Amino acid sequence: MAVTTNPIPAATGKQRKIHRAWIILGILAVAQIVGQSISMAAGIMVAPLNDPDGGFGWNMGLIGAALATYYLFGALAAPITGMLGDRYGARPLMFACGVLYAVSMILIGTVTHLWQFFLYFGVLLSVTQSLAMVPLLASVNGWFKQRLGLATGLLWASGGVGAAAVAPSIAGLLNAVGWQATFTYIGLAGGGLLILLTLFYRSKPADAGATAFGARADDPPEIFRGKEIERLRLKVFNKAMRRTRAFWNLPTIHGLGCAGHGIILIYSIPLAIDQGISLSAASFILALISIFSIVGRFMAPILAERMGAKPVMMSALFVQGLTVLVLFWAQDAWAFYLFAMLFGLGFGGEMSAYLVVNRQYFGTGPLATLYGFEMMGALSGHAIATILGGLAIYVTGSFNPALVMSMFFSFAGVLVIFSLESGAKVLIPDWEDALPPEAKTTPQFANQAERAALLEQAAGD
Repeated sequence: MAVTTNPIPAATGKQRKIHRAWIILGILAVAQIVGQSISMAAGIMVAPLNDPDGGFGWNMGLIGAALATYYLFGALAAPITGMLGDRYGARPLMFACGVLYAVSMILIGTVTHLWQFFLYFGVLLSVTQSLAMVPLLASVNGWFKQRLGLATGLLWASGGVGAAAVAPSIAGLLNAVGWQATFTYIGLAGGGLLILLTLFYRSKPADAGATAFGARADDPPEIFRGKEIERLRLKVFNKAMRRTRAFWNLPTIHGLGCAGHGIILIYSIPLAIDQGISLSAASFILALISIFSIVGRFMAPILAERMGAKPVMMSALFVQGLTVLVLFWAQDAWAFYLFAMLFGLGFGGEMSAYLVVNRQYFGTGPLATLYGFEMMGALSGHAIATILGGLAIYVTGSFNPALVMSMFFSFAGVLVIFSLESGAKVLIPDWEDALPPEAKTTPQFANQAERAALLEQAAGD
């Protein structure tokens, strides 16, 4: 492959009292609050969709299939949005996410037939979720050379705060203004906010004339490369990753973990209502899960960065699976709330350490594609669990088989984590050896005069 574009070191921005990386993190945190509200809203929608006296009256099996479509199409979209993030940067995808969020939510408010719900929620909104959760989350990796665990923990914790507020808010809006107005208001507010934030967001430090947080003076400078070189680097990096077991095991683990908690997020509210608890009171189950997940969301990436990923991820999944036992005997609201608090700790830790794990295994290369495959595993797990859980409840008339499935998926994830390679060192440290000299992180020039000329040109720009 001919490479004709010369690499040019990016100019370094002026020192700021608050590093720009933290401002970017704040923007991404707001984006995650909006993006994660999509999946957290799913459990709230089950009751009004299933209510025989409401405007829908769909059975649990059909609802489960419709929700599973959302996760299935999200799984198909995740690797694609990850590759788009590596190729074009996260900023244009944030704008697209805002537009799709507004359009999708407004259309959901107009649903009158099942096929419309499959299309608007299952397809359009799933692509929105993929844009919010894959390239945007993965972009934090480029902004933090140090404190990635802290940054990731703060990012996921913010999503927990937003999700905790969203569940009761949607329930309150549904009771106060009805189905259509609820999703119209949410769509306009969330979509408009994402579009506005795009004006201030940059995909990577070089785009803002800045350096990553924790970058040192002796680090290789940021490089502006042509599209051909960037595509070559991405191709070689992905080829090296695919040779490792971790590349295949990490999506599997994420799938099993999400299958385990996906059943709970979708069917815990219908279970509580089946026990005589009102929708408004039951909505606080998801709120409490989200609130207590903040501890796990925040601490898991930090502990994974310090202690290694395997013990942290195994502990989180074990807690997630074990605490489901409480639901077999829960009848009163306080029992469901106790479960939500315990379950939230494991649930939060299961999902939030992957960006740190990816760096431990694969270094600082283009990682959005890998995260896309991990999210494909996660959403596939949600889809499978939602379908199987809904069918089990519909066929048996009991929630217990679905709860058993949840525990099985979580404990299976623990076993797969145990089989992972050690994260003590990068698995592909020499991946750049397959690149031509001009495409490497530290480009090799034909002579010192060429290097000096390029540096002078960069300084002038």
